[in-house]
Amino acid sequence: MSETKPKKKPKAAAKGAGNETPAAEVERLSAEISHHDELYYRQDAPEISDAAYDALRRRLAELEKAHPELRRLDSPTVKVGAAPVAAFGKIRHDVPMLSLGNAFDDQNVVDFVERVRRFLKLGQDDELEVTSEPKIDGLSISIRYEKGALAQAATRGDGAEGENVTANIMTLREIPHTLKGKDIPDLIDIRGEIYLGHKDFEALNAAQAENGDKVFANPRNAAAGSLRQLDPSITAKRPLRFFAYAWGAASNLPADTQAGVVAAFKSWGLPVNPLMRISTTAESLLDFYRDIEGKRATLGYDIDGVVYKVNRLDYQNRLGFVSRSPRWAIAHKFAAEQATTVLEKIDIQVGRTGALTPVAKLKPVTVGGVVVSNATLHNEDEIARKDIREGDTVVIQRAGDVIPQVVEVVLAKRPAHSHAFKFPTVCPVCGSHAVRESVEETGRADVVRRCTGGLICSAQAKERLKHFVSRNAFDIEGLGTEKIEFFFDTDRIKSPADIFTLARRDAASEEPLTSLRGFKETSVRKLFAAIDARREVPLDRFLFALGIRHIGETTAKDLAKAYGTLEALRNAVDAAIDGGKESDAYRDIDNIEGIGETVIDALVDFFGEQHNQEQVAALLKEVTVKPYVRAQTKESPVTGKTVVFTGTLTKLTRNEAKAQAERLGAKVAGSVSKKTDYVVAGADAGSKLDNARALGVTVLDEDGWLALIGQA
Repeated sequence: MSETKPKKKPKAAAKGAGNETPAAEVERLSAEISHHDELYYRQDAPEISDAAYDALRRRLAELEKAHPELRRLDSPTVKVGAAPVAAFGKIRHDVPMLSLGNAFDDQNVVDFVERVRRFLKLGQDDELEVTSEPKIDGLSISIRYEKGALAQAATRGDGAEGENVTANIMTLREIPHTLKGKDIPDLIDIRGEIYLGHKDFEALNAAQAENGDKVFANPRNAAAGSLRQLDPSITAKRPLRFFAYAWGAASNLPADTQAGVVAAFKSWGLPVNPLMRISTTAESLLDFYRDIEGKRATLGYDIDGVVYKVNRLDYQNRLGFVSRSPRWAIAHKFAAEQATTVLEKIDIQVGRTGALTPVAKLKPVTVGGVVVSNATLHNEDEIARKDIREGDTVVIQRAGDVIPQVVEVVLAKRPAHSHAFKFPTVCPVCGSHAVRESVEETGRADVVRRCTGGLICSAQAKERLKHFVSRNAFDIEGLGTEKIEFFFDTDRIKSPADIFTLARRDAASEEPLTSLRGFKETSVRKLFAAIDARREVPLDRFLFALGIRHIGETTAKDLAKAYGTLEALRNAVDAAIDGGKESDAYRDIDNIEGIGETVIDALVDFFGEQHNQEQVAALLKEVTVKPYVRAQTKESPVTGKTVVFTGTLTKLTRNEAKAQAERLGAKVAGSVSKKTDYVVAGADAGSKLDNARALGVTVLDEDGWLALIGQA
């Protein structure tokens, strides 16, 4: 069989990284970042380093800057964190909890200071005070005090809405229930970081291991897991600590500077970091950074950098915010920590889309206070580029991650009879061919090799089931990785539909779950109840849960919003299957904002397969897919109309225009067709304007659009 097989041609002529078009890369990066946000903010189980995560965000920001038409309203570049876990209840932040932009080297810090001075139009002799403080690696929290009394507490969540952890916060000794002192506002949201000291972390893990409970990977995970307990009595037993360093909503403030407000926090009885300093030059900021970096190992708690903030609050207000970050603050990250060890074996893991991922099995080594035995090798090209071999001594890099990466090989220590690693061309699990697909337009092979076994590959089937029950899909409590592995290996669950027939089959079984070790009557009853609670699911979650390649959370929502019901979507896809790429049905799907040929081809491939049709049909006998509920919109002249924006707008950004149109009930499309009602053309409008004129579609300039919607 040929080593590669052709893949359907991407839509856009412009290309992104590797074989991807910019649109496909934006989609992939958005889904990947959302996945890592979920792991970090909700599951307290990050799987990549901070540096790798930051690199993903930087790449997405670069693409959105180069192709503003691809930027989504729910882009990860304008979101923070992940949605809160429903079990805790939700609290909406009056002032969003945003994250900080990052500086990775000295020049970034110099640029930050110069950028602030330019924005504020400060002269050379005008002083600019900037505070510096260690960046605590913990869990962000917002604690509301009303008339000095602790009223509620919430995690960051997605930045707009967090989890209600008031009862848990009340158990922390370092957090006062009542503020004492002068100038206490009637209302103030104190923000800071929950963390664990190194000694407390070691003691906690020792106790966990002795009791046979979960051992935490690092202090940050331990702090987050300890605070986010449904039983506050468990939190009370954990030695959590707190530093206050910021605020959200406040009826008034006790000072007009950052340092002044933090000093007031201390006077009220809140713990603050004593290492905060005020500097007036970029050089003094960097001196502080190097000083803290040198003291890092002796602080007794984890930090991952230094935070700089403009001191004067009136300056902060003038500077404001850009996207998801304040202009007046930045985090200067530490370099990744490294260690040397032996790579004993290269394992190949198979994911739900068939991707073969190489993982280095290491001789255990401590990196940054955490013992690691696995490292990511990314893909076979990366192995070849770095010439990584089994038996090599390698440099491992870690920056707060669970699975670090291999930086380089120490060639001087390479064994005499080592051999270059030969990446498998068959799936190690099912034996099917593993190929690197190619894009006809470029002729270049994808960096990922994939198993072609599909549903006959047990590894893919397991991973798809894990994805199906994950939080942003069906979110079935109690069906974690280990349970899925067990149920699959014992032939109890082989497909999504089997999840919902498990209780019926178990009741008729000669070997019910309650007869097995590890399954008590109460836990089995709770599991079945959790499954039954998910027999109704929104359309977007259903689509995401199916695990269709290229259909991430954002794309699933776009499709759900466009079609409303599963029946309407299936009818559209079936018509595209029957009519092919040149059909009106195919073009209608392509006309949806944010949907391109890569996604359409994935839908066609999935629903065109008989075994997928059978699995979906079996699933629909057990669950009800609820129609997508659109946000309420007020009636307007463009309600129900299809609008396309093209060219450069001057009075509002493209994203603002799209959001405005959707609020008024219009559908925003990405391309012009005979079903388009209006094309709003700004400066330098191109082919979309030509298409509109050729099709006789009404064309409006920006002023005409604003007049139409009554906002001229």
